[in-house]
Amino acid sequence: MEEHPGIVFRSGPAGRRAVLVGGPDVWEVVRDVKAARLAEPKLKENHLLALVANNTGVDRGRVDEALAYWSAYPDEVDAMIAHAEQCERELSAASRRTDMLLNP
Repeated sequence: MEEHPGIVFRSGPAGRRAVLVGGPDVWEVVRDVKAARLAEPKLKENHLLALVANNTGVDRGRVDEALAYWSAYPDEVDAMIAHAEQCERELSAASRRTDMLLNP
């Protein structure tokens, strides 16, 4: 926490995770940055980060804090992103099965 003073840690069903003080999880911000980069591959860094800040409501300095943490611990943050994406796929598949049963 000394190395990244804007970051705290919380425990939850997925385990211990890095969180911006008073904000979202680091993995959520990093996932948003990665998604923005995929959607806008030619956007310059400042514009990309401003886009993420505007779309998420996370101020630019906090986005920078999340990226700094990710750059120091990419495996940890990327594992949280992968876990969230797997959970989303499973939930979507379950929803489709229910929909197929109820709406033949």
